[in-house]
Amino acid sequence: MSTPTVSSGNQQMCRSANERYGFMPLNTSRHRPLAGTTVSSVLLALCFALLLAVIAIPTQVFTQEASPALMERLQARVDSFQAAGDFPGVSVGIRLPDGTSFGLVAGVSDRATGREMQPGDRMLVGSTGKTFVAAVALQLVSEGKLDLDALVSDYLGDEPWYNRLPNGESVTVRMLMTHTSGIIRYEFNEAFLTDLLADPDRVWKPEELVAYLFDTEAPFAAGEGWTYSDTNYILLGMIIERLTGRTLYEEIDERLLVPLELGEMVPSDSRVIPGLIQGYAGEGNAFTRTDEVIREGRFAINPQFEWAGGGFAGTPRALARWAADIYEGRAYDPALLDEALDGVPARLGRGTEYGLGVIIWPMQVGTAWGHSGFFPGYLTEMRYFPEHRIAIAWQVNTSDQRRLGSSPVELIDNLTRIIIAQKKD
Repeated sequence: MSTPTVSSGNQQMCRSANERYGFMPLNTSRHRPLAGTTVSSVLLALCFALLLAVIAIPTQVFTQEASPALMERLQARVDSFQAAGDFPGVSVGIRLPDGTSFGLVAGVSDRATGREMQPGDRMLVGSTGKTFVAAVALQLVSEGKLDLDALVSDYLGDEPWYNRLPNGESVTVRMLMTHTSGIIRYEFNEAFLTDLLADPDRVWKPEELVAYLFDTEAPFAAGEGWTYSDTNYILLGMIIERLTGRTLYEEIDERLLVPLELGEMVPSDSRVIPGLIQGYAGEGNAFTRTDEVIREGRFAINPQFEWAGGGFAGTPRALARWAADIYEGRAYDPALLDEALDGVPARLGRGTEYGLGVIIWPMQVGTAWGHSGFFPGYLTEMRYFPEHRIAIAWQVNTSDQRRLGSSPVELIDNLTRIIIAQKKD
């Protein structure tokens, strides 16, 4: 099957609108096979893509005449969302069914300078970065190197500290990925926060993060409950590095970012991150103690500690493309997608489930797949609507949710409705 392309009229529209909307038309070269895939898996991916085309609601290519009207309606909704709150700026990335992707912005990236938000401005994506870690893990599953139902001790049991890990003797890889391990999060541990603030330049080793949970009691037996925990993905990142012999960032870059042309995504592995705009976390927050998270070009703390729990800065327009890549079968063997989406009940909202690095939400416009993210100074939402083949990502440069005047879920729902209505016109 040939890869969908943007019509010549749409290409011209994209060029003329690039400055305002940050258009990124579909590049067919980014759909070449990913690292580690086999010929059979590529054929499966093609078959899966064909199946999507058959079962999806019919879509039209947005014409040069229709697209400006769509842009105006979407921009007006983003503007009203920003105007209703007391936060600096919002950035939205949208990927349409025909492959066209673009950014919409409102407000400012820095209150002190008044600089307007731009579609290419980077923000920390928080836990949304877990989707990259999960995709690498699922590639390793398809390569026969990782077993989802194997005990974590099969991979890390020879570490001298492993027997001090809660539930360490019974937790599986799948439980790490679905947050059913009973291994709680380290990042809100008071001792960790004290150490983080005491030495903001510290470069953290994964085992130093896990150590904050040593010899503690798990809240439930492995597989018999649910609690969200970055520690699960820290352990998963350690397994990936053990299996590949390379750093997690090297694997993500080679397997995902390069072949899928997601160059706007960069590791948050130091206090200086290229293109990162100012974020506002609220005075007295537990992580930075200050509202502004960047002072004199440096982040207040070293965000490197997040690592496999998130670990990236990027743009919503790149995240929207990434969401489509994942759930349309281009990030890993599409034969594993059903397993990834086989979620367990999660305390993330009514009817919400958590799969293998994916949150599954019931929404008014249909089921959505994706992830949310928090990091001091920034909030992120990334959602893909399989029924409509629409991906939307949203970021604001504040993590103080009290400053939001309306719900980001409502914004995403409304933007999706606008796009669906345009398709029907």
